[in-house]
Amino acid sequence: MLKSLIPATLVLLAASSLCLSAEFPDFKSLPARPEVPDPLVMLDGTRVTTAADWNTRRKPELQALFQHYMYGYLPSKPGKWIVEEVLFTDPTFLDGKATLSESRLAFFAPDLKQRLHVLLVLPNKKSGPVPVFVGMNFCGNHALAKHPKIHIPETWVYKSCAGSENEHATEKGRGTQAETWNLDLIVDRGYALANFYSGDIDPDTADFSDGIEPAFYKPGQTSPGPSDAGAISAWAWGYHRVIDFLIEKHSSAIDVKRIAAVGHSRNGKTTLLAAAMDDRIALAIPHQAGCGGTAPSRVAIDRKDVETIRRINTVFPHWFCDNFVLFNETPDKLPFDQHCLLALCAPRPVLYSNAVEDQWANPDGQFEMLKGAAPVYALLGTTGLEVKERPASRVLLDSKLGYFIRPGKHSMDREDWGIFLDYADKHFGKPK
Repeated sequence: MLKSLIPATLVLLAASSLCLSAEFPDFKSLPARPEVPDPLVMLDGTRVTTAADWNTRRKPELQALFQHYMYGYLPSKPGKWIVEEVLFTDPTFLDGKATLSESRLAFFAPDLKQRLHVLLVLPNKKSGPVPVFVGMNFCGNHALAKHPKIHIPETWVYKSCAGSENEHATEKGRGTQAETWNLDLIVDRGYALANFYSGDIDPDTADFSDGIEPAFYKPGQTSPGPSDAGAISAWAWGYHRVIDFLIEKHSSAIDVKRIAAVGHSRNGKTTLLAAAMDDRIALAIPHQAGCGGTAPSRVAIDRKDVETIRRINTVFPHWFCDNFVLFNETPDKLPFDQHCLLALCAPRPVLYSNAVEDQWANPDGQFEMLKGAAPVYALLGTTGLEVKERPASRVLLDSKLGYFIRPGKHSMDREDWGIFLDYADKHFGKPK
């Protein structure tokens, strides 16, 4: 797998990351550190004291560390891509409030057969370019609305998806996730939504032959190496490609300085990684992202009330790189924790959102990660976290490091979207 950083804004960091990765110690050489690592201390013990040192030294080091030991290195940006076809454009969507379109993107990397279908919802009533949420769905674009022209995936889908038959999508699935994405609410608030199906990038299975990964294998390679991209890195690559598409093809309608990334559960883990690796994402909302995303890795390995990295690597062995498995029994040997991934987003706003009954996602631990990232925000000249205690249920903490928890279970619903939009209004300004 090509070991390079993906975002165009971080091109200069790619070479340094390659050098860094070659110098990282092997697992046996890593010291056990029960306390969470200081995000401002380099791997060699040097403390970072200036914004310049953070941006040029510690930030690229952490980006490389997370890829090397946990997620795997994101695939490289394709040298060439095209909008293969605009499948349809409907300016009458939502009773004329929005224009709905879907485009099929093709990437000309070696042997890359994947096609990425991007569903774009634009409000018709606007005075200029509008902010946009970029999200990834679980069941196919057709699940977001009952529109008859939205593409139905031909690849694998989850058995749990409504309308799924033999792990393939059908017409029965149209509009079945409308209450998850709430397109009417997004449009009424003046925002656009760009959405794509995760399976277009990499089906969520342990089969490494049916996604983008094989296109980036070295000659003779048939499976991922120890630090090659897992599914979460591949999906983050998808977020970045959608942003490429919006910037290059829709910059007259989309405000490219107000791009927000959002995702639920495993897609929330992806959201945070995508934002940590690409400064073009101006705001991130990793919703109920838990272990491997927003929650700490340093929890007791025998805990039954929250997900541990041993558990997640056992149940979902394809999400992370093989190196991450080494830490199953000794998470305290990780040279970072998830507050460091969050710190990579500084000084941009990030909202952690949760549900009271979703203790598996460790909402208390997530708040501790917010506290752990705050010193980096301070170093960069802004207040990250404005409180010391976790807010009460249904109280939005809308600081740069935001937090919200509501009653209920593991899901993304209309109440959540109301909060997402309130948070975006605070940091983007209300769309006109």
